[in-house]
Formats: sequence, C-alpha cells, structure tokens
Amino acid sequence: MSKYCANLTWLFAELPFLQRFGAAKDAGFDGVEVQFPYDVNAQDIVNQLARYDLKMVSLNCPPPNYTGGEPGWAAVPALQSRFQRDFMRAARYAKTLGAQHLHIMAGVADGPEAEAVYIENLAWAAAQVPKQDLLIEPINGDNMPGYFLRDYDLAAKVIAAVNAPNLQLLFDAYHAKKITGDVCATWERMRPITAHVQVAQTPDRSEPDASDIDYPAFFDRLQADGYQGWISGEYRPRGETAAGCQWLA
Repeated sequence: MSKYCANLTWLFAELPFLQRFGAAKDAGFDGVEVQFPYDVNAQDIVNQLARYDLKMVSLNCPPPNYTGGEPGWAAVPALQSRFQRDFMRAARYAKTLGAQHLHIMAGVADGPEAEAVYIENLAWAAAQVPKQDLLIEPINGDNMPGYFLRDYDLAAKVIAAVNAPNLQLLFDAYHAKKITGDVCATWERMRPITAHVQVAQTPDRSEPDASDIDYPAFFDRLQADGYQGWISGEYRPRGETAAGCQWLA
C-alpha cells in the first residue's frame, strides 16, 4: 500500500506554515516533508507532527542562511568546511524531528574535482550519521542551472563510489521526465537504489494527473515493483491545494 507525503514548502502555501500540517492530514497525507524548515522552532514542528500523527519524511541540507544562497555545496571544492559544519547542524535538526531522510544538495559545480569532492563529502556525511538515511537527487538544468547532479548515471556512479548503506537516491519523476524524457525507463534503471519518490506534472510542475506524465500508470508501476517508500507531492497547485488532491485516491 502506498504512503503519501505532502511537501509543505509547496503544498498548502495559502496557509501559515504551522497550519499546513493539519491541512495535509485532512487531505489524506500521512507524512510531510519540508525543504528548509530551519527558521522554525523545531519543537513547534514536533508538536504538530504529534498532534496530527504525521511522519516527518524528508528535509533538505544545507540549512541555515539558505534563503537567497547557493543550492548546496556538497560538490563545491572550496566549501568543504562549510558543508561539514552545515551538514551537522542539519543532521541535529533532522534527528530532533525524527526525519527519515536528509536530502544533501550538491550545489553549482562541474568537472572531475567537483565529483571527487562530492564523493568525499557524501562518504564523510554517511559515516557521521550511520542511522540517518541520506538522499541525493538529480535536478534538471532548466530549474536549477549549473547544478552538479543533473544526470542519473552520475548519481548511480556516486552512490556506488560512496558505498554506504545509508546513501540512496531521491527519484523525482518530474526531473526524470525533464532529464531523460522517459520516467518509467529511468525508474526501471534507478529503482534498486531509490529510497524516496517525488511527483509533479510536466511542464508546469502541477498536480500529478494523467496529462503529460501518465501518473496513474506510474503509480501502478511502483506498486507492481513492490516499492515500499513514500510518494511525495512536491508540486505547485493550480488552485487551492486541497482541491487538487484527488490523485491520492
């Protein structure tokens, strides 16, 4: 049976942040994720999770002072010390919230040196928190120009090189469509190393319906393949969020 998660950075944005938890539960979600919750008191989030019986599924790293900054620095050679410092802060926050996954963002970089630094930083991070599941995610270049991890083969190569049991792939079907053009074929290659799935429709990153990407077929494929992880709605609602949640049925 599928487990559905609401990305509260994107969904229910018409509500104040702490009210989004109850709205997500009412809409049929059993889990939530937040990209950068670090300016909110962690205990306030813990209280909302308990109140509505929700699981905190995933956070993004790096954390503090992110707004207006770079999209991570795990692959940026000159910023290893900053990566390590911010990673530990994010890991402590994730532990407080009981977050299942921590998504480590690569940053804007390119070339062999960046790849080597990325692998080194990820191996270091995985060793620091062996009980915390870590994720990396290919992101298409239209949405994030210059982002280092923009290729699924590279993601698989990096995960194999790090060879840590707590480092796996975040498979975002929206990015898969933008990067490869074929969601199901990409899923077939990546599913052995995938621990978390996100969904949104192309090209406008809206509700995961049956228009461009055939999401009913993709969800059937996940079930047929025995996928046991969360399916997260990380999309921009066309209108009021609750009105667009029929895809959960």
